Amino acid sequence: MNADPSTRGRGREVGWGGASGAGPAHRSVAEVHPDSRAQPAPQVVLVGRAMATFRMALIQLQISSVKSDNVTRACSFIREAATQGAKIVSLPECFNSPYGTKYFPEYAEKIPGESTQKLSEVAKECSIYLIGGSIPEEDAGKLYNTCAVFGPDGTLLAKYRKIHLFDIDVPGKITFQESETLSAGDSFSTFDTPYCRVGLGICYDMRFAELAQIYAQRGCQLLVYPGAFNLTTGPAHWELLQRSRAVDNQVYVATASPARDDKASYVAWGHSTVVNPWGEVLAKAGTEEAIVYSDVDLKKLAEIRQQIPVFRQKRSDLYAVEMKKP
Repeated sequence: MNADPSTRGRGREVGWGGASGAGPAHRSVAEVHPDSRAQPAPQVVLVGRAMATFRMALIQLQISSVKSDNVTRACSFIREAATQGAKIVSLPECFNSPYGTKYFPEYAEKIPGESTQKLSEVAKECSIYLIGGSIPEEDAGKLYNTCAVFGPDGTLLAKYRKIHLFDIDVPGKITFQESETLSAGDSFSTFDTPYCRVGLGICYDMRFAELAQIYAQRGCQLLVYPGAFNLTTGPAHWELLQRSRAVDNQVYVATASPARDDKASYVAWGHSTVVNPWGEVLAKAGTEEAIVYSDVDLKKLAEIRQQIPVFRQKRSDLYAVEMKKP
């Protein structure tokens, strides 16, 4: 289902009626069996009807070379999403900067810094959870591709540095080396909301199934990947990877891409997307600037985990994905 951009860039509103049928509060539907082959299932706790379904929004922003303009316009779209009922809003990867190794040093800033201060202020103004896409971050002489998350009171809730750097070489199509200027992060990042626990990744991280599995083990029901796939990898793998991570881990997956700019040195694929735990695409933008809305229905997630209880069927006596660092 594509987002229909208006003159304000707003996408089609998807699935707004879900909360009315959310039903009563639910306990975790995945029991832990005493069988030694089983491993504990992630908890899904629904706290009343109001918490069972919430609306999220993805801002597919057109990125320019003017940082202040990118930040100002991002804040404008965030306000619009909040007026449409969004409780969690995500910006795209490198929302304040063109994407490219030559741009990262020029646009890099501290966290907190000018861009993230504006995000903190607008999150508090709108009383939302704001996933700040990513920005080039400078810290102690190193550069990182970093996502900052702010709560409804403007507090910095989480900071995630991209752990898998985008270093690829597809002959005749694309060569890119983030490691020319960026350093990799070395930690996981989740944050809690009244609705669910959210796990963070950035773009290329989505290719690594282990990261998503760790997040599911830690109780995440929503994974958000700000990302900027390109015209080679986008049509081949963008939606496939999202649906794979969603089905593998029985979670919602959301991706926020920049809008496509065919004149840019790196052309983003676009198509910001929300996928449910059944692998269904609930909402998807085109290539233009847009806001994509979708409901995240935790009752639906709990039902899927009950119907296909893969978490309690895993053979931990034969294999495991483990977290080596908190």
